[in-house]
Amino acid sequence: MSEVQILRTVLDRWRSAVDAHDPDRVASCFTEDAIFQGLRPYTVGRDGVAAYYAAQPFGLTATYDIREARRFADDLVLGYLEVEFGFTDRPALTVSLGVLLRRIDDDWLIGHYQVSKLH
Repeated sequence: MSEVQILRTVLDRWRSAVDAHDPDRVASCFTEDAIFQGLRPYTVGRDGVAAYYAAQPFGLTATYDIREARRFADDLVLGYLEVEFGFTDRPALTVSLGVLLRRIDDDWLIGHYQVSKLH
């Protein structure tokens, strides 16, 4: 599977969970020890990811465009994306997102997630 296919598989699962406002399903896209940096102070682990997305407003949606993809090892893929988060009550927010995916057994999960308002 190509780097882009790997990213799409994981990020489509992430996007579906974000769009459904299902914080636990969002968190299941991450490794147990994931470093997560949204637009608030960072957390480590799935509990922090779930808490972050539980605090997001209902109706939040995510669309993404993969800008760059690199495979650094058989079990490590880097992705750099532009993501637009849509809201029901305010203008959309476009951010840059860097993710580092790790293969654990037969699954790919997000091990590092960092958002920047610069894009």
